[in-house]
Amino acid sequence: ETGKWRNTDLVGLLLRGLRGEIKTKFLEYSCVDDGGGDCGGGEEVDDHRWVIFVSILVRQILKVLKKPMEWSGYFLEFFINLFSLNGNFLGLFHNFLHGKLVIPQRGNANFVSIIGHIDGRINLLYNTEILTKEIAQSDSFIEKNEQLGMRHRVLMDLCIMYSKLAYENENVVKDVVNHHWKMHFVEFYNCWNDYQKQNSTQVFILCDKSKDANLILISFRGTEPFDADVWITDFDYLWYEVPKIVKLHMGFLEALGLGSRANVSTFHEHLFDKNVDVTIAHPERKTAYYTVRSKLKSLLKEHENARDYRVYTYGQPRVGNRQLGRFMEEHLEHPVPKYFRVVYSNDLVPRLPYDDKTFLYKHFGVCMYYNSLYVEQEVCEEPNMNFFGLRFVLPMYLNAVWEFIRSFFMCYIYGPEYKESWESIFFRMFLPGISAHSPVNYVNSVRLGRKKCSDVIVLESLD
Repeated sequence: ETGKWRNTDLVGLLLRGLRGEIKTKFLEYSCVDDGGGDCGGGEEVDDHRWVIFVSILVRQILKVLKKPMEWSGYFLEFFINLFSLNGNFLGLFHNFLHGKLVIPQRGNANFVSIIGHIDGRINLLYNTEILTKEIAQSDSFIEKNEQLGMRHRVLMDLCIMYSKLAYENENVVKDVVNHHWKMHFVEFYNCWNDYQKQNSTQVFILCDKSKDANLILISFRGTEPFDADVWITDFDYLWYEVPKIVKLHMGFLEALGLGSRANVSTFHEHLFDKNVDVTIAHPERKTAYYTVRSKLKSLLKEHENARDYRVYTYGQPRVGNRQLGRFMEEHLEHPVPKYFRVVYSNDLVPRLPYDDKTFLYKHFGVCMYYNSLYVEQEVCEEPNMNFFGLRFVLPMYLNAVWEFIRSFFMCYIYGPEYKESWESIFFRMFLPGISAHSPVNYVNSVRLGRKKCSDVIVLESLD
C-alpha cells in the first residue's frame, strides 16, 4: 500500500492521513502487555495517523531537497579538500600563483569526506605510547590487547575508528588500514538497497593480519550527512511484523537486502527460508546481508583463530520491538555480554524512533552511556530516552554551549591529538542532539572515558 503514496498529491495525502483514511498493515498491531508496561494491560493502539503524517511529511520534504542536499555536499567537500590539500588559505593562494594548485579528485586516497574533516584522527589507541616496543612487535592484534589488560577498551577504539573510517571512499579506507594500522584490508562492497533502488549500502571488511588472523572486523557506513535517500530510510518508521514473534524496521531490512515492500512476502522468505538465494533471481543485485554472510563464512574457514566476536555500535537508532531485543539478548548476552551500544550524552539518533505506545521501538544490548564529562555508566536506557520534554530543553542547550566552549581548549587539557578542527567547532554551533552525534564525541568518550560505579568514579590509567 505504501507504493500508492509515491504518486499521490502530498497535501491531499496528508489530509487523508490525518482523517484516518489511509491504512497500512505495517502499522496495524495490537500491543499486549508482556510485563514491560508498554500498553497498560493490553490496551489496543489503533491511532497511528500522526505516525503516518510525520513519516510521509519528512520523507516528501527530503525528496524535494534531494538534489540541493547532494550538490551542497558535493561543493562543500570539494572546497574543504581544496583548502586542505593546498595547505589552507595561504597555501592555496601560493600554489595558485605558482601554478601548483592541487585539484581534489573524488575517489582518490587523499580525498576525505566531511566526516573525516570533522574528526581527522586516524591513529588507533594501541599505536600510542601505551604500548611498549616489545608488545608493538607482536604479530597478533589480540595478543597486544591481552598483554596490556585492556582488550575491551582497545577493541572499542578500533571499532569507533573503523566506523568513522567507513564514511570514506575505498582508496582512503585501504590506505589507512594497510599503511597506518598495518592490518589487512579485505574488501569494500557497495550493495543493493531495495528501498532506494540503487547500490547505496556500503560495507567494509578487514582482518588484523592477512594470514592466521585473530580478528575480522565488519563495518557498515552510517547515515551520510548530505544523502537524502539515506535520511529517507531513517525516517521511514514503518516496520515489518512477524506475527507473535518480532517487529523490525522495514527500511533497514531493505537496506540489508532482506525483502521488499513491493512484495511483502519476500521479508518472510528471507527471514525464515534458508534456501533463498537472491543471486539466482537477481545476479546483478549484490545485497549486503548475503554478500557479507558469504564472505564471512569463507574468512572464518581461512582464519580459524578468529572466533571471539563482539558487536559495538555507536549512536545506534532503535531497529525493532521488545521481542527483537529479547531474541538478541538471548543470543548475545550469554554466557558473557557481546553486544555493546555506546551512547554519548544528548545524541539524538539513539533516541529515535520513539519508545512509546505508538512506535514501540526498543533498544537491546549493554548500553554504555557517556555524559559530557566522559563519565561512563552501564544503564538500561539513556536519559531522556525519547529526546522530548520541556525540562530537558534548557540543560541540553547549556550542555551544548559547554561543549562548544570546551572544544577550543581540548588540546591544552588532553594533548594535541584532541585539537578540534574548525569544521568540528562549526558543527557544534548547530542544535543540541545533532552535534552530539559527531564522531569526535565518541572517539573522545572511548579514549577518555572513566567508569562510574554507584557514587564512585574509577579512573582508568592508560600508562
